[in-house]
Amino acid sequence: MSVATLLVTLNVLGTFVFGLSGALVAIRRRLDLFGILVLAAATGVAGGMIRDLLLGDTPPEALRNLWPMTIAASAGVCAFFFGPLIEKMKRPVMVLDAVGLGVFAVAGCHKAMFYGLDTPGAVLLGVMTAVGGGMLRDIMAAEVPRVLHEEVYALAALCGAAVYAVSFRSGVPYTWAVGGSVLLAVGLRLASVRYGWRLPRARGE
Repeated sequence: MSVATLLVTLNVLGTFVFGLSGALVAIRRRLDLFGILVLAAATGVAGGMIRDLLLGDTPPEALRNLWPMTIAASAGVCAFFFGPLIEKMKRPVMVLDAVGLGVFAVAGCHKAMFYGLDTPGAVLLGVMTAVGGGMLRDIMAAEVPRVLHEEVYALAALCGAAVYAVSFRSGVPYTWAVGGSVLLAVGLRLASVRYGWRLPRARGE
């Protein structure tokens, strides 16, 4: 698989799973079909739009091409019709969010390096790509964004993006760098929830 094909695959996968997570949150909030589609689309494309705006790739890809919105909206339609089946998973929003987090951390980091950013800037942009959709989803659903209070969340995206950037610049085969970095980010996020890992918090009420 070529670099370009794998990158497109990552973006499609990330958009779809984030769209599903947004749609499921909308369903839990008892929104109608339009609300579900809006939250799915916002969650699916927000991170990529933030990335493109900061890179100067304007208008963002989600506004230039039809496919990002279409994929995110398709995820919303799937959740509308098959929501009860998806909800049979254990904590489906968290699992989908973890997958989207890992995929977009790597995709965002790669595009940033392609545009000439050094490793620290590329890693930071990868994190912003990964958490942007989830933040907008939580804000629109009147929740405190998970990135501000959940167990290891942005840190998981940071680790995935950092490992990818170092691997890519070190000449590790692209598929191995992508696969390992995505699995690391997803695994850290899921493990943090499973085992209750938390970053230190300030003392007080």
